[in-house]
Amino acid sequence: MWLCPWPQGPKSLLSACKGTKSVAQIHALMILTGIFSNGDSNSQLIASYSRTGDVESARKVFEKSSQRGIATWNAMIIAYSRKDSPVEVLNLYRRMIREGIRPDSSTFTVTIKACASLLDLKTGEEVRSQAVDFGYKDDVFVGSSFLNLYVKCGKMDEAMAVFDGMPKRDIVSWTTMVTGYVNGNRAIEAVNIYRRMQIEEIKADGIVMVGLIQACASLGNSKMGLSIHGYIIRRDLPVDVVVETSLVDMYAKNGLLELASRVFDKMPYRNVVSWSALISGFAQNGFAGDALELLVQMQSCRVKPDLVSLVSALLACSQVGFLKLGKSIHGYIVRRLDFDTVSGTAVIDMYSKCGSLSTAHFLFDRISSRDSISWNAMIASYGIHGCGKEALALFLQMKETKIKPDHATLASLLSAFSHSGLVEEGRYWFDLMVREFKIQPSEKHYACIVDLLARAGQVEEAHKLIESMVNKPGVAIWAALLAGCRNHGKLEIGEIAAKKVLELKPDDPGIYALVSNFFAAAKKWDEVAGVRKVMKKIGMKKVPGYSVVEVNGKLHAFLMEDKSHPQHEKIVAMLERLDYEMRAMGYLPKTEFVLHDIEEEVKERMLCNHSERLTIAFGLLNTGPGTKLLITKNLRVCGDCHEATKFISKIVNREIIVRDMKRFHHFKNGVCSCGDYW
Repeated sequence: MWLCPWPQGPKSLLSACKGTKSVAQIHALMILTGIFSNGDSNSQLIASYSRTGDVESARKVFEKSSQRGIATWNAMIIAYSRKDSPVEVLNLYRRMIREGIRPDSSTFTVTIKACASLLDLKTGEEVRSQAVDFGYKDDVFVGSSFLNLYVKCGKMDEAMAVFDGMPKRDIVSWTTMVTGYVNGNRAIEAVNIYRRMQIEEIKADGIVMVGLIQACASLGNSKMGLSIHGYIIRRDLPVDVVVETSLVDMYAKNGLLELASRVFDKMPYRNVVSWSALISGFAQNGFAGDALELLVQMQSCRVKPDLVSLVSALLACSQVGFLKLGKSIHGYIVRRLDFDTVSGTAVIDMYSKCGSLSTAHFLFDRISSRDSISWNAMIASYGIHGCGKEALALFLQMKETKIKPDHATLASLLSAFSHSGLVEEGRYWFDLMVREFKIQPSEKHYACIVDLLARAGQVEEAHKLIESMVNKPGVAIWAALLAGCRNHGKLEIGEIAAKKVLELKPDDPGIYALVSNFFAAAKKWDEVAGVRKVMKKIGMKKVPGYSVVEVNGKLHAFLMEDKSHPQHEKIVAMLERLDYEMRAMGYLPKTEFVLHDIEEEVKERMLCNHSERLTIAFGLLNTGPGTKLLITKNLRVCGDCHEATKFISKIVNREIIVRDMKRFHHFKNGVCSCGDYW
């Protein structure tokens, strides 16, 4: 009688093998000793070859096996699943059924997983039907894999029906539902699933926590995000770079940048996604300088920026008009990454917002596969530069392609009309967006058309349009009407709009400033005093106006009446010289733009010290003749500074580009590109 040369059998030796060569040696011994004919040994051998990555040898063992029981079939099916070969899994499963082998829970679980990998819902449903026929209807593993199939195929309602019908659910099932709803941008349902988990006293794991944190980021629910963060700490759940990065992203997207930074600073390990989350958070919340500083820190830590971090950095460059750095990032993308639709659109947006519209269009023409986002970005770019007719021409060109205009396209087009005073075109396309494109106007579309009409002095028509709205108009719509009333002296309708904006957004300093400016323009100083008294009472401060200019690769910012700059005396001397020459050419200060009840002489002095004037003077002092200046202002440029900049551009024979919070103004030879319409 033959005695086994390894007392514990081949299984223990096979499990210890770390390479194909070792498995092959054990395989040879199994053949010599006759153990190879044993079905259980075959499945162990197949699994071992698979574990070392040699699926071909595993398949040879499978095909030579004279006794292929369910364990052998499952071993081969699992081997292909591990190799990420879902087609082979399905082929083996079908062959198994044809040969009359009865599948078990593992067979169905792995086969349905293969269907999910292929997004083959039809075959997956057929396999599940067979699982029911073989008695595995209530099997928790089969149910979880089928749930995953529906989730992967985006069929969340069907997944929910399966989930509710499962008599027993494991943590995998719950996790699948939470992550499925998060990935499907259905954050509220994800949170509802978590609440059901709490009711049923199911302990959530790290994957569920990450999904919930992402849901809070999508919903803008920082309160729940804080609660989940606390839950993780209290339960001492494992915290890795994925969980921490999700927390950074959630806090940043909710505007809680201090908390985001605190989590980030305490991370023992940060990857490129962690850095990108924080950079993106600062950029999207308007803290461009902090975002760019983080990009520099990231590179000093030898972490190579990815597309997300670079796109966020481009956004930051766009916000402050940092063209030199934007060009460097553009070059880095071209050299190290793919200049695709995403990166191309971000670069186009950067050049446009840094004043180089021609460069933006040049690059737009070179994007090989343009999607709706690319078209929308270019149409919007023409709009903010006041090129309404060019925006329309581009829109008509887009219509000729197979890309269908969407909500954002029409909003960009209507905004372009508003900045260019193209009232008839605005009315025509606002009407056509419903009739031809079947797009129902949203809050943004109404805000654009109201802004267009109100800017053009058609305040009564704009007010009637608001009153005809089915949905309740939001603050953006009433604010657009109020701005038009201020510009055209429509006091009665303006007072209605002022009341509405205060009702809708009583905690926004920008809204209070808008209302205050409306009453100041109408010289209703008692009302101005009342608004400012309320602001003071609740501790609200008006956002200070500032302007930024890039000189020699560095950004320089100035506040109104800023005296802190080392070149202050030279800047004042430059402004006095320019003022003298401007007056000689016919310039008269427009003191009505000083919204304070003070003496005319004081008003003139205040106008001369507006931030854009200081910034222009600094730029002239520190750049060579003929150099183009780009001034970025956080608020709207005032009417007097607009008039003064026209004169300055002619005196110094330079192009001066001013980008305010609404649009661009290109000043050259005493003329502005907006035609004095903005």
